Amino acid sequence: MLLKRICWVFALVIAASASLIAGPTKEAGKELFVANCASCHNKNMKDDLTGPALAGTEERWSAYPRKDLYAWIRNSQALIGTGHPRANELWAKWKPTLMNNFPSLTDEQIESLLLYIKEPGGAPVQKDPAATTAATEEEGLPWMYIGLAGILFLLAFALMRIVDNLANVSRAKDGLAPVNRTAYEMLTTKGAIAFLVFATILIFGYKAVDNATKMGREQGYKPDQPINFSHKIHAGINKIDCQYCHDTARRSKHSGIPGANTCMNCHSAVKKGTISGTEEITKIYASIGFDPISGKYMENYENWTDKQIEEMYKKWIGQQYMSDNSLTALDENGKSVVESQWEGIVKALKNDSNGKIQGPIEWVRIHNLPDHAYFNHAQHVAIGQVACQ
Repeated sequence: MLLKRICWVFALVIAASASLIAGPTKEAGKELFVANCASCHNKNMKDDLTGPALAGTEERWSAYPRKDLYAWIRNSQALIGTGHPRANELWAKWKPTLMNNFPSLTDEQIESLLLYIKEPGGAPVQKDPAATTAATEEEGLPWMYIGLAGILFLLAFALMRIVDNLANVSRAKDGLAPVNRTAYEMLTTKGAIAFLVFATILIFGYKAVDNATKMGREQGYKPDQPINFSHKIHAGINKIDCQYCHDTARRSKHSGIPGANTCMNCHSAVKKGTISGTEEITKIYASIGFDPISGKYMENYENWTDKQIEEMYKKWIGQQYMSDNSLTALDENGKSVVESQWEGIVKALKNDSNGKIQGPIEWVRIHNLPDHAYFNHAQHVAIGQVACQ
C-alpha cells in the first residue's frame, strides 16, 4: 500500500513539472537571448547596437505570416535570397553586417525569445547582493530536484520495509519469531549508511565540478571597475579600431590591457566624456599625473601628497562645472559634485595593491579561459584576419 501511494505521488510530481515547463516562457527566452542574441543586440531592446533594436519586432513583421519571422531568425540570408520584402528592407539598412544563423531553434524557442523581447524587464545598474544571493541559491538547487530526492528517499524506505516483511514471512515459515525493526534501525544499517555517504560524495562532487567550470566565466557578469569604461562608446559609436588600444592582439597570444598612456593619446585633448563628463576621465589623469588645466604632466608626481593631488583635480572639476553652468563661483550643487567626484577618484585608485592614487589602474578581471582551451589572438587577428567587432 505504501509503495502504491509513493508511485502516485511520483506520477503527480512528474505531471505537474511537465505542465509547468510546457510551452514558451519568458525565462527560457531570456536564456536564449543571452546565449544567442546579446552579443549583437542591445539588452534594453530600444537602442541599436551591432544589430537593430528588437523592440516591436512582432509588430514590424505583422503584415507577413508568422513562419516568415521564424525563417528570418533561423536563416536571414536564405529569406533575403527569396526576395522577401521585409527581409530585403532590413538587409538594405544593415548590410554588410550579417545576422548569425540559428537553424536549430524550434518554434517554441523562438516564441520564448519573442516573449522576452516584448517584456525584457530591464536590467538594473547595480545588483542587490541579497537578491543575487537568493537567485543563485534558487538556481543552484531547484525545487524539482528536492522533490525527486524526497520521493526517492521514500521509495527506498518502502523497499526496505518490503524486504523486512518478506524476511519475516520466511522466518514465520521456519517457525521463528518475526523481527520488527524501527525506522531508526533501518536507517542506521551498513547499507543505508553506505548509500548516504555515496550520495553525499556524489552531490558535493557534482557541485564542486559545476562551480569550477563556471568560475570566472559567468554570463552577464559585470563587476564594478575602477573606471566606468564603455566599449560601446569607444568601439561602437566612435568606431575606434580594437587593435588601437589592444595593440598586442596582432602579435601575441594575449590582447593585453592598454596602459593609461594609450588612453592619453586621445584624452589629452578629449577631456570630458559624452555621458560622465569629467567624472571618469579625471581618474585617468589622476593615475598618470596629467594636469588637464595646463595640459602638462606633473614632474615627480609619484612623490606628490594626496593633498596636492586633491587640490589640482578639485580645481579642474570645479572649473568645468562652472563653465558648463555659466557660473563665476561654485554653488552648493557644484561643491557636492566636486566632493563626489574626488571621492570616486580616491575609491577607484587608492583602494588597490599599492595604496596610492598614483600608479597603474587595476582593472577587475572578467573572463578566465578554461584550462582545456587554447586561444591565440595573433593567429586569429593577424593570420585569420578576424575582425574583433
